[in-house]
Amino acid sequence: MTQYEAAVARYFEAWNATGAEELAKAVAAAWAEGGSYTDPLADVRGHEGVAAVIAAAHEQFPGFEFRRAGTVEGHHDVARFRWELVSLADGSAPVAGSDVITLDGDGRIRTVTGFLDRMPTA
Repeated sequence: MTQYEAAVARYFEAWNATGAEELAKAVAAAWAEGGSYTDPLADVRGHEGVAAVIAAAHEQFPGFEFRRAGTVEGHHDVARFRWELVSLADGSAPVAGSDVITLDGDGRIRTVTGFLDRMPTA
């Protein structure tokens, strides 16, 4: 597993964490102190901000999990990958996107820049 794949694996562990304590630990393992997450719907800094965005996504889409779609590409301290938000009940994926991350020297996320490629219309 490359450093990029490892970072993305920790990223998805955070996005799929359940419960406040598990989520806080997963975010701290994936993001550097002061790391950020920015997409069309959010722009936050720090572990608490990232955890709040993830918790809000779980509230909006109960019974869904985030899954990587395709391969992780990386060079230097940057990686990109695609993802889907998948229903555990029927396998549908109403939300999909792609993210670009930058890593610190320890392989933790400094920044996420996210793009939403597919969203429900309602």
